[in-house]
Amino acid sequence: MVRIWRSYPAPASLAIEEEKTNGKYNLADVTEQLRRDFFDKCYICEIKPVTDPEVEHRLPHKNNSVPGRKFNWDNLYWSCRHCNLIKARPKYDSGILDCCKYDPEEHLMHQLQNSTVAVSAVDPFNREALLAAELIGESFNLKNSGIRIAACQARLNELQKEMGKLYTALGKYRDNPESKLCRKNVQVLLRKEGAFAAFKRFYVKSHLDEYPELADFLV
Repeated sequence: MVRIWRSYPAPASLAIEEEKTNGKYNLADVTEQLRRDFFDKCYICEIKPVTDPEVEHRLPHKNNSVPGRKFNWDNLYWSCRHCNLIKARPKYDSGILDCCKYDPEEHLMHQLQNSTVAVSAVDPFNREALLAAELIGESFNLKNSGIRIAACQARLNELQKEMGKLYTALGKYRDNPESKLCRKNVQVLLRKEGAFAAFKRFYVKSHLDEYPELADFLV
């Protein structure tokens, strides 16, 4: 999960649809603006591109029974169906960390340890960060059905590929520190708009003793 800067004004259809009995919050202008704002990746697991996108509510609207949530632009997020379904469970109803308000990199540690994804909160008393860490972890590790086993494995496979690209790029940079191309390749991989950027950026942040000059790429 990375920091997202939501664009304004809100899509025009939201105000129009809110006045209807069965208005929709996922019309084309909403989905396109969310897709751009969120770099076309799921804000939870960070898979990119999202091939099964859904407009997700950070705070559930419960069939519009909670006033002000269903059509609230600040409550709409770009996610994959896999993560949206996991997040639909009641334990997440109070709200995970808002990546449009806070920088998740200051609150979460994203790690790939061999073939295991481990996400934890920096502050063990930050409830929203703890919930976000648990949710992200479940998006890779929850295996309570055949479909989820497959979906989690697919995300793990893609994460491993992306981390492999980073390890390779860092190795080439370490061997050729004066190479502008090697440095540029690392910089591109660390951009927030990239797939699984939080994991790649945390890895480099954790190894700044080896690559102190790369700190500029983590801003």
